[in-house]
Amino acid sequence: MSTYRAYQVTGRREFALVEREVSAPGYGQVRVRVHSCGVCHSDVLAVEGQRPEPEQPVVPGHEIVGVVDAVGDGVTTWRPGDRVGLGFLGGQCNECEFCRRGDFVNCTDQPRPGTDQDGGYAELVYARASGLVRVPEALSANVAAPLLCAGVTTFNALRMTGAPPGALVGIQGLGGLGHLGVQYAKKLGFRVAAIARGPEKAELATTLGADHYIDSAAEDPGAALTALGGAAAVIATAASGASMSPLVAGLRPRGQLVVVGAAPDPISVSTAELIFGGRSVVGSLTGSAIDNEDNLAFSIANGIAPMIEVMAFDDAPQAYERMMSGQARFRVVLDIAGQESVSA
Repeated sequence: MSTYRAYQVTGRREFALVEREVSAPGYGQVRVRVHSCGVCHSDVLAVEGQRPEPEQPVVPGHEIVGVVDAVGDGVTTWRPGDRVGLGFLGGQCNECEFCRRGDFVNCTDQPRPGTDQDGGYAELVYARASGLVRVPEALSANVAAPLLCAGVTTFNALRMTGAPPGALVGIQGLGGLGHLGVQYAKKLGFRVAAIARGPEKAELATTLGADHYIDSAAEDPGAALTALGGAAAVIATAASGASMSPLVAGLRPRGQLVVVGAAPDPISVSTAELIFGGRSVVGSLTGSAIDNEDNLAFSIANGIAPMIEVMAFDDAPQAYERMMSGQARFRVVLDIAGQESVSA
């Protein structure tokens, strides 16, 4: 192939299917032939023009699974034919202060695929080698793709809490992140309370593994958590600060509200709730490449998988609209290579 197809976006939702020239990967880079790419809510950064210089075209997409096609100079750990993935973070620099301290997630010189460099709504993607994740053959590309962002985000948030096995853990929201969070929390050995709006979601919560369901439209979720003994942690996945605010009151002493859903409105917290009991509100941002490999291994071992809707590469703009509509159950995946056409 001398060219490849890509959906680029400029401005706000101005998608264009273009042909691009195939080039050799640069120093420290690999070229990946994309098989699948998840459609994540964070794609709004590119598609809605929420990035520097939105007038410059960029290819969205960061939940990428494919096969290494070529490697650049300086790459020693990857070979053509390796099955790989790429998530929200495009690979640490290994040189900044945070990298030197082993905090790769907070690397100050790290590309973000699909936002400040071209991502996976394309037949090829170029990536920094340090950002690649080894993807086991046991996972299909369409199933693995959402795990590389939504999966590792909730998995790592749960691991950072330090909550002991058997502790009550809340998962706020039962969407693209939350439906995975409930599965992870149950398999990590927690007693799980799913928190969402409406009685119709109770059956889904139970099916996913929740021990309790709290309808936040019918009762105060903080009081409900307290009645269950108080939560050691609550993972807040729904993008609403107003819906997160009451959850702090449902934490037990030393409990944490871990925020992973990026909301446009602030969280309101009583200082007394933080001081008395030593409760805290913290954020958690996805994970490094090796965290993602832990996440995939754990998912395989415990039968954790996203609920997905698969769409063809040619329908990428419609797939984005489907995701934004809130009607998808629960992750939309582009089958770039056309190899897997059945939804799971």
